[in-house]
Amino acid sequence: MIRVTVLGTAGASPTKNRSLTSVSLFYDGNVLLFDCGEGTQMQILKYGVNHSRIRAIFLSHAHGDHVIGLAGLLRSMELNGRQEPLYIYIPQGYQGVINRLITFDNAKISYPIHVKGIKAGKVYRGKDFTVTAFRVEHTIATYGYAFKIDDKRKFIEEKCRKLGLVGEMYGALQKKGSLRVGRKLVRLGDVTRIKSGKKIVYATDTRPARATVTAARGADLLVHEATYADREKRLAKERMHSTALEAAQVAKKAGARELVLIHLSARYKNSLQHETDAKTVFDNAIVAKDGDDIFI
Repeated sequence: MIRVTVLGTAGASPTKNRSLTSVSLFYDGNVLLFDCGEGTQMQILKYGVNHSRIRAIFLSHAHGDHVIGLAGLLRSMELNGRQEPLYIYIPQGYQGVINRLITFDNAKISYPIHVKGIKAGKVYRGKDFTVTAFRVEHTIATYGYAFKIDDKRKFIEEKCRKLGLVGEMYGALQKKGSLRVGRKLVRLGDVTRIKSGKKIVYATDTRPARATVTAARGADLLVHEATYADREKRLAKERMHSTALEAAQVAKKAGARELVLIHLSARYKNSLQHETDAKTVFDNAIVAKDGDDIFI
């Protein structure tokens, strides 16, 4: 089970009901954090995310509303006795932004922090999953991220029974790729199928991008920015953001199963227009509220 918690849903500046952008993903006892806007550590406390479980932080880009929350979070981790290393990913060339947030006040931080500049491709490997970065379209170098659990090969019980597979034969077949059972040669592909691992894609700040469509192909969940309603599409284009309708078009092209919209401009008092716009092309779309949990 994967738990995605939307910690902050505001774009550029917070509102009374929306904190700045951050999304956490809990899987197999570990937390991955995507962006860390101002106030993220308060949202972590409020919505029950265990910050001691954070193993890696993936930053889309170096604009302040996506990184400033790191300064407080890193210091709180120190005060709470963190010892495990922390990995922080930022587009190549912007590592200095993060290093300054770590060192600006000469705070004592004794646990290891590894700041890594990224380009497109695999950037993180877990026990049975990967996180891949893909370049999106914004005013500075910006990346989306795709979390993907490894595909697994599953035995088809009915076929195995018919062919007489029992006990240790399963392990031998997996190891060798083929096995003689009586007079028959059984190949691994004859009695197994590939079960696709869950995929969750995160994309903000960005124009609707072909790279996002590719990364989100068949995704179980696409978390995508929707800074503007469709009536402000000219402004979205000028400022290199997306409308809710454009985000929904990306989800539809990708064949994603579910779309969650975040990063709304503070100009909107509610999200009704965003949801209406999105649902004209992609029915399984919601506008997230701070604290929303999605279980995959």
